Amino acid sequence: MSIENKMNRYNTLSAYFRRRFGVRVQKVPLDAGASCPNRDGTLSRGGCVFCNPAGSGSGMGGAGLSLEEQWALWRARYARSRNAALYIAYLQSFSNTYGSAERLREMLLQLRRLEGISGISVGTRPDCLDGPKLDLLADAGFDETWLELGVQSAHDDTLRRINRGHDAACSAAAIHGAAARGLRVCAHVIFGLPGECAEAMLDTVRWLNGLPVLGVKFHALYVCRGTTLAAQWRGGLYDPMSQSAYVDLMVEALALLRSDIVVHRVVGEPSGDELLAPEWAADKRATMALVQQALATQGLWQGCRTDAPVRPLWYDNPAELTGRADADAAAYAALCERQPLYRPASNTSAP
Repeated sequence: MSIENKMNRYNTLSAYFRRRFGVRVQKVPLDAGASCPNRDGTLSRGGCVFCNPAGSGSGMGGAGLSLEEQWALWRARYARSRNAALYIAYLQSFSNTYGSAERLREMLLQLRRLEGISGISVGTRPDCLDGPKLDLLADAGFDETWLELGVQSAHDDTLRRINRGHDAACSAAAIHGAAARGLRVCAHVIFGLPGECAEAMLDTVRWLNGLPVLGVKFHALYVCRGTTLAAQWRGGLYDPMSQSAYVDLMVEALALLRSDIVVHRVVGEPSGDELLAPEWAADKRATMALVQQALATQGLWQGCRTDAPVRPLWYDNPAELTGRADADAAAYAALCERQPLYRPASNTSAP
């Protein structure tokens, strides 16, 4: 493979961490025993059509392990296998800001006591945030604080179809509230949702470009056991995307995506034996390689169709750039201060 093909074609999380800290950083998945308003009856009891009843993540909290015990277990594993120098706690399962502000405060205090913690990444829903909770997260005192929001789509019809329980305006409001407090926002987006064509999915990317997000996680919708989507798939009402269609879509999505947005993931991965379809979803590395190959073959890179007609710095220096924490922080602060340049004041809902 040529050096050109080995170059980063998109702004990866690992390269971002190298720029930010100068060393390898590892995210540690933790289960804080969170719940979800879309499952406990507050909004509904069925959850989103695609959601595994057990939620994403390790399930260690449900098995009775404390955050401290989970942290020690994962750190020991990663220290042996991944040569990481810094660790970030990733609160992954369900909606970790759901419930009272006092519950969130206590969780943050527990996290602060974890040995060797450098930052946190908190997964939640946009409708599980308010001013006091955002203030708690902003004042938690970590070197790095990410808020990972399940946005999924910019289209309200789609959000209703998948029983999401909130609209696109709710996502936009949460993103703006978090960014105004200096929190780094990573939006989770799913491609292949029922009823969405490729152009609708790309519209979600264009919509995100107009919001103060610093990161994005892309997921290909796959069918999990025990979900509403599984029943739809068995009944012939849902057909997952093919791998080739997903790769083509990801190439165009990355070409449209603002170049400053950190790509945390280009495809998700099912855990254990939960996957029913499509079979290709079981091997995320193969899909990642196909995306990189397609970008190289077509001479494209992240943002080349929007704000980066010239190859960005991270393209020519995949992971070796270090000591740029101040520059990254300044660029993000400028983004938040100049929101009108990214989003007209009236554009707070889906395109």
